[in-house]
Amino acid sequence: MKKNSDYEKEQTLPVWNKYALTIREASAYFGIGEKKLRRLIDEHPDQCLAILNGVKVLVKRKAFEAFLNQLSAI
Repeated sequence: MKKNSDYEKEQTLPVWNKYALTIREASAYFGIGEKKLRRLIDEHPDQCLAILNGVKVLVKRKAFEAFLNQLSAI
């Protein structure tokens, strides 16, 4: 019988394959601080950069990548 931790390890996707990232994952993936990420998401509500799951913010990886590609500085 498998332990829960074994099951969770099997179910974990690499960050580059995930649809949405936690703030911590997005910070590591994009090389942007967590506070800056939150501020960018809050300042651009029309861009639909994140999903709210209760109080948890999930960053839409591809949408955020496209958003960053349009910028020359953050």
